[in-house]
Amino acid sequence: MTKGPLSGIRAVTCSTAQAGTVPYMLMADLGAEIIKIELPQKGDGGRNAGEVINGVSSFFETNNRGVKSITLNLKSEEGKEILYKLIKTADVFGQNFAPGAAERNGFGYETLKKFNPALVYASVSAYGPDGPSTNLPGTDAIGQAIGGVTEAFAVPGQQRRTGIASVADETCGILTLSGVLAAIIHAKNTGEGQKVETSLIGSAFRLMGWTMTTAMWRDTPPITGVRINGTRERPGIAACFNDSDGKPLAFQLEPDHWKPTLELLGFYEKLQSKGLEDLGLAFESEEKKDEIIGTLSNLFSTNKRDYWIEKMRNARRIAAPVNSMIEASNDPDIVANNYVTEVYYPEINKKMKTHGTPWKFSETPSVIGTAPKLGEHNNEILSDIGYSDLEIKKFQENKII
Repeated sequence: MTKGPLSGIRAVTCSTAQAGTVPYMLMADLGAEIIKIELPQKGDGGRNAGEVINGVSSFFETNNRGVKSITLNLKSEEGKEILYKLIKTADVFGQNFAPGAAERNGFGYETLKKFNPALVYASVSAYGPDGPSTNLPGTDAIGQAIGGVTEAFAVPGQQRRTGIASVADETCGILTLSGVLAAIIHAKNTGEGQKVETSLIGSAFRLMGWTMTTAMWRDTPPITGVRINGTRERPGIAACFNDSDGKPLAFQLEPDHWKPTLELLGFYEKLQSKGLEDLGLAFESEEKKDEIIGTLSNLFSTNKRDYWIEKMRNARRIAAPVNSMIEASNDPDIVANNYVTEVYYPEINKKMKTHGTPWKFSETPSVIGTAPKLGEHNNEILSDIGYSDLEIKKFQENKII
């Protein structure tokens, strides 16, 4: 089997939920050895979340595939001793405990780096390490709420709400991964480890990108409902409209493409007759913005989605269908690029759809695994760090593992 690009990297994690596990699941896809520490007899609560079929959880599989599981009572001295031995062999340690919990229980950064000065220590929190709310617990919804995500998808006149997809968690996971990889490179080059801290609110805030920067510079909320950006003189648009069957499509136009595209679609004369051909009017008046959008909505409803998309794509304009999640999983581009894949689960006796890999490596392709059974790798891992079969049996009897 081809080794992944992270082959030879070992991470030990005490992480749960999504932001705490996604970085290491992605590392496992890329060939790293990930050792997930779980509570004896109980395990990660995520094992029972999502859709559970014959003991297989869609939530746990998504966030923990390809990792190894050992059970360890970290409140016991023997459990801590096992952890410290593991840390001596690891490149990375990851945790997303409540703030201060790792330190109180003997596996904070200052403690673990004594056993491995080159250790990369990743810590994920809700609010970040320094603010007034740093000691509060939080979830993906908090990241979305505080980071500005709710306004990004807001509809004027309607209550803001957090989305059902965990965008703060997922973004935090990916940013944690990038921070960990940067710190690994530094440690390999210098022998110096470090602590890498990320948060849900910081990740959601970063996700807002240049739209957030523009809002801060203008000290004015962005136009919501549709994305009308740029300036009064050079406006652009990204918006969704329903076709004659109620099927939504999305398109995005740069300033120079506004008039030519309206002409291409046969919309220009209608907008001009209403004095709405200038998209920049949306910056002057909410009423004018609504009139422009309302007129476009009526015009797109006169034909089918495929007709509009084909017409724009043939002119090299940006347009696409708006997919539901199920439609997205069957989209020909999603499928052809292996962004969705099928994995066989013997417990279910069938293949189930799951995320594929977002990367394509020419020489070291990702390998999609499955999530481990609770404590599945106890003997393997403990033997690897020097414990005998008799010692491992005593750990079991004493409920250390």
